[in-house]
Amino acid sequence: MATAEQVKALLKSYIEQDEARFFSVAMQIAASEARQGHGRFAEELRALIDEARSRGPFPKPMVQPIPISRPRGELVGLLNVSYPSVRFSDMVLEPSIQKKLDQILKEQRSYDKLRSHGLAPRRKLLFVGPPGTGKTMTASVLAGELGIPLFVVRLDGLITKYMGETTAKLRLIFDAIENTRGVYLFDEFDSIGTHRGAPHEVGEIRRVLNAFLMFLETDQSNGIITAATNRPQSLDQALYRRFDDVIEYSLPSQVFVIELLRYRLALFPLSETQLETVANAAEGLSYAEISRACEDAMKEMILQDRIKFDVEDLLHSLREKKSFTNRDR
Repeated sequence: MATAEQVKALLKSYIEQDEARFFSVAMQIAASEARQGHGRFAEELRALIDEARSRGPFPKPMVQPIPISRPRGELVGLLNVSYPSVRFSDMVLEPSIQKKLDQILKEQRSYDKLRSHGLAPRRKLLFVGPPGTGKTMTASVLAGELGIPLFVVRLDGLITKYMGETTAKLRLIFDAIENTRGVYLFDEFDSIGTHRGAPHEVGEIRRVLNAFLMFLETDQSNGIITAATNRPQSLDQALYRRFDDVIEYSLPSQVFVIELLRYRLALFPLSETQLETVANAAEGLSYAEISRACEDAMKEMILQDRIKFDVEDLLHSLREKKSFTNRDR
């Protein structure tokens, strides 16, 4: 049955006309009933939720979602929680990545249906690729699309110098995954996933990795576990077998740079010649760096009280970012 906190959250979201939160809590209750073996009741709840959604939005404006609960006790220093509003329409993705993510969403939205047939939806995901290519944002979008919270694991709170303490904290995180449905992100995952036997690897990190492998393999919750790294070559090979999907991100080609420019500068449409010029200047930069360059150029236009977008500002910002990127590499 629904917990007291879920019932309160359901009523509070209805009173505050928070449609997204209302349906999120209702879906959590349905999922909880399914896990307890009440499949028929869970399906009836899902049907009622779908019927309510089909009738359109609540009559009053939505308010910001309010989480059922935030990390408490020792989890306060281990998890940061948010309710993202971003959607896949806010991202520019390669078709192969979009296809994989669409399948993940499709399976997650049919969670109870798959479970009733003894099948599990994809929910353990590894994102690999250069910085700024969309790995972290993908975790946010998954949470936003599914109407569930995003929990980001704080590595500064997780990894300690004391033997056994990191493993104990890791167990707390997996207990939270079991108890609260959400998207859980282990960013900079190579910090704990370094392959065993690496030249600078120490015994404690080996124990942490072994613990993570065990927790990941035995986890049967309905939470979505994501891990992101810029250094896939440093990961232990045993990790790849524990994830349901490994999604590889890359720097954008000219085609996707132009698509990103059209999205970011929708209010300031550029000619095809200008788009190609900017795309050539952006070669080698990430999606995030190009997006920031667009923002810099728009800020400059506003600060200079101009009514026309100046492509030269954008080209200048791109050159600066490329200079910093080349210096870092």
